[in-house]
Amino acid sequence: MDRAELIAQLQSLAERFDELADRARRLNDENRSLRQQQEQLVGERSALLAKNEQARTRVEAMIARLKSLEQHT
Repeated sequence: MDRAELIAQLQSLAERFDELADRARRLNDENRSLRQQQEQLVGERSALLAKNEQARTRVEAMIARLKSLEQHT
């Protein structure tokens, strides 16, 4: 193998390395974005569960009041 072939192989390896480094950066960025989305969705889910529980409590209280009114009439 002569010097020109070695240089060509090294250049090819360097290009491949750069491509892999770019891919790794893109994947890290995508991973970070997905983690942020997941955190946001977990927060939204928690808020919705809390609202659901509040609504359930209010409905149960209304039902209890209606039953109480029904018994007094």
